[in-house]
Amino acid sequence: MLVMNNIQKVFRTEQVETHALRDFSLKVEEGDFVAVTGPSGSGKTTFLNIAGLLETFSDGQYHLDGIDVRSLNDNQRSRVRNEKIGFIFQSFNLIPDLNLFDNVDVPLRYRKMSSSDRKQRIEQALETVGLASRMKHLPAQLSGGQQQRVAIARALAGSPRFLLADEPTGNLDSSMAESVMQLLEDINANGTTIIMVTHDPKLAARTPRNIFVKDGVVTEKKRSSMDGTDSLIMQPAIA
Repeated sequence: MLVMNNIQKVFRTEQVETHALRDFSLKVEEGDFVAVTGPSGSGKTTFLNIAGLLETFSDGQYHLDGIDVRSLNDNQRSRVRNEKIGFIFQSFNLIPDLNLFDNVDVPLRYRKMSSSDRKQRIEQALETVGLASRMKHLPAQLSGGQQQRVAIARALAGSPRFLLADEPTGNLDSSMAESVMQLLEDINANGTTIIMVTHDPKLAARTPRNIFVKDGVVTEKKRSSMDGTDSLIMQPAIA
């Protein structure tokens, strides 16, 4: 579903060259739930931006759902991003003067769907996250955890092939974080592929796959089937 081979990302200025990703290789299968961890500045956000077609890469190969990403022009990238990828951000990114229904509707309007189709998707998504009864509320009338649920509903309404979650619990207290994580686990159990960047080791430990990024290089932790402990595989996380 998502295959990266030897991805390089270099940021250049007149005086310095920064390698954000180095020979970054990763394969994510349909239905996976992958946690991406690592220190600040390790390349996690760069990886997520490239995975979400928000940023280009310097070298290597990236196939998304069978599509060679480097063959796409800007319009094609935007269409693939809108139709196949759902984004969940740490800061929610809700529009404050739009109610929940209209916030979820925003990305759907770019897909030229009928109003009846959009309405059905919006109501179903808000029902999934437990906020159908509040669809006419404004974001400011909700708790932080509820606002993140709206952001998840917005991502789900487009029926994405996979979700990219950037620190989805980073602005939440432990109780709200638990609620959001449980929701993501339920969504994954229903077949949606999720890649989640997190600094919370407890949340990362709940996912079947743990990817660790340091200095732009990826390794993978896999849970042992023998004793339940984690082992670090010092090689590209691709099979």
